[in-house]
Amino acid sequence: MSSSTVTPTESDSHITSYPRFIGRSLWLATEGSFAFYAWMTMLTALFLVGANAWANQVAGGMISTHMTDHVSWGLYIANFTFMVGLAAGGVMMVIPAYLYHDRKMHDVVIIGELLAIAAIVMCLMFVVADLGRPDRFWHMVPGIGKFNFPISMLTWDVIVLNGYLILNLHICGYLLYMRFLGRQPNPVWYVPFVMLSIIWAISIHTVTAFLYCGLGGRPFWNTALLAPRFLASAFVSGPAFIIVTMAMMRGLTQVKGLERPIATLTKIIRVTILINLLMVVSELFTEFYTGGSHVSAAKYLFFGLHGKTALVPWTWTAIGLNITAACLFLWPGLLGPKFRWLLVSACLMAFVGAWIEKGMGLIVPGFIPSTLHEVVEYVPSMLEWKVTIGIWAFGLMVFTIAIKTALPTLRQSEPS
Repeated sequence: MSSSTVTPTESDSHITSYPRFIGRSLWLATEGSFAFYAWMTMLTALFLVGANAWANQVAGGMISTHMTDHVSWGLYIANFTFMVGLAAGGVMMVIPAYLYHDRKMHDVVIIGELLAIAAIVMCLMFVVADLGRPDRFWHMVPGIGKFNFPISMLTWDVIVLNGYLILNLHICGYLLYMRFLGRQPNPVWYVPFVMLSIIWAISIHTVTAFLYCGLGGRPFWNTALLAPRFLASAFVSGPAFIIVTMAMMRGLTQVKGLERPIATLTKIIRVTILINLLMVVSELFTEFYTGGSHVSAAKYLFFGLHGKTALVPWTWTAIGLNITAACLFLWPGLLGPKFRWLLVSACLMAFVGAWIEKGMGLIVPGFIPSTLHEVVEYVPSMLEWKVTIGIWAFGLMVFTIAIKTALPTLRQSEPS
């Protein structure tokens, strides 16, 4: 480091100027080990590949994807649906922290809030990627275009997602700023917003479910169980991602007191993953035993239809991962220090299983067979995969920088 470089010191904590707070936050976000720079370099490269693919998509039109008039929602909306659940799952850090006054969860609740911010940013990016002409977004801007509120469920989704993003930005920004100044946060300025975020987190996934099950022409989605299933899987994927994050932070940083939050979230997943599996079994019984107008889509999803089996490997992979993860989470010794790798593996299996179930296993079969009873399969193109990987890379960059910025405040938490 050259002599001209200004290094933040302990005395900076007494400086209350907001610009100085931003400056130190950026400094903390960029200071790191070789592994940190290698990780960020890899994510940047992946993001640039995705950005280039998206530019080609905009220039060449949606014909460059494998979506058609029969299957108009594909990999982008599948990831959007999953990311909404991941953002909602961040609230599982908030409930035990504030409703049950768990001090240790209160100390690391900022991780869940930061995850929600990164997930919502990715949600918005996937929606933009799915727009054939993103420049026509102005048609939804109130006053300029026609917002169609409250008639359209899409407008409700726009409101709850952007509102949830603003809520979490306020909560995280205020808590980090107060801790940076060394002051005790005033509950008046954040606790009401935290309580509102609990309700709002449930609403974002409920409204998204209503967006699908309200489409009468898609019988596969016309089930009252869709919103509860969304929430159950969200409260699996969200805590699972946070557990993996905290396990990595425990090994790579000096943050202390993470064992109890990890144990709490593990107990939460033990319940929610079983509830999610119960709902899946209930859906299967209704579809294959009693029959119905959407049984053809279910047959295509699980066994194929008329020789078309593109989604069958995805479906059984998700079922295998979810059942294996549920068995691991029910094992009492999972929380032992010797089996931390097994806990991380179970979280990754639950995460990937939920991604398949709520992504390709939910969106695509809603269009197959079509309303004209035609079976037109959909397999994502390489361009779609590049765009998707680029968006995931950008979201992980946002989350990594946010965690890096929050590390000094998280290190203040000592184990009890």
